[in-house]
Amino acid sequence: MGSTLVSEVTLESATGKRKMPVMGLGTAPEATSTVTTKDAVLEAIKQGYRHFDAASAYGVEQSVGEAIAEALQLGLIASRDQLFITTKLWVTDNHPQTILPALQKSLRTLQLEYIDLYLIHWPIATKPGKVVYPIEVSEIVEFDMQGVWGSMEECQRLGLTKAIGVSNFSIKKLKKLLSFATIPPAVNQVEVNLGWQQVKLRQFCKEKGITITAFSPLRKGASRGANFVLDNDVIKELADAHGKTAAQICLRWLYEQDLTFVVKSYDKERMKQNLGIFDWSLTEDDYKKISEIYQERLIKGPTKPLLDDLWDEE
Repeated sequence: MGSTLVSEVTLESATGKRKMPVMGLGTAPEATSTVTTKDAVLEAIKQGYRHFDAASAYGVEQSVGEAIAEALQLGLIASRDQLFITTKLWVTDNHPQTILPALQKSLRTLQLEYIDLYLIHWPIATKPGKVVYPIEVSEIVEFDMQGVWGSMEECQRLGLTKAIGVSNFSIKKLKKLLSFATIPPAVNQVEVNLGWQQVKLRQFCKEKGITITAFSPLRKGASRGANFVLDNDVIKELADAHGKTAAQICLRWLYEQDLTFVVKSYDKERMKQNLGIFDWSLTEDDYKKISEIYQERLIKGPTKPLLDDLWDEE
């Protein structure tokens, strides 16, 4: 991929065994941010980020595409192939016949010939229509996982994406998917952070050769109130001991678990700090303290009310 700053993992089921930088920049819009997505992506490319995580539901694909075009024009990257671009399919398009058109629309918006990774955003399908969040439960229809996955595989065979994967899938749903998949999912993007460590799911994915990408790796932004990971005394203590920030402790832990992760900071200084995790290590004693952190899922689901079987009690 041409960037030495961030190490990479090989996606086993990707076309040409595409490599993915372990750290990506998430682009879900932050209400509080004064920096535009386009400027944030450009700044990140300048700093050495090569992996960008978008989604059709975020409304940012156009901005990400404009940033890529400008980065090429400015010579910040030699070619589009040096970047790893992920986007996701929203629940309204989560039907066998709408997958391909949804990806083609995303590609047009991003001004790209192909993306590196296409993800099913949630294991939920709704009636086609506009993006509404939270999702109204009355809009939900049956999710034809096998039909949808067949269409995802077709997208990869056509070369429109180098790899395909899922997001927010439980072990139970992954088992079902693997029972009929010809191309297994390269990635499962789920919440993983020190406050939701996902030990069982990580073990399962490791056994199956599925790369996990962690979202909300720092738990949550300041806009959502207290953060019991970044404000955790144990983490603060570790940060002081290592001369690092609390965020760097969190990200280093993810990295040492062989996870990939998307960090969502448009702040120039924090972007730089987030890159500073590759040249030091946590100790066994650190691990012992980390294992004692209280566990609770932050992102409980995209629907209102919440669904009983979304996480399959895992």
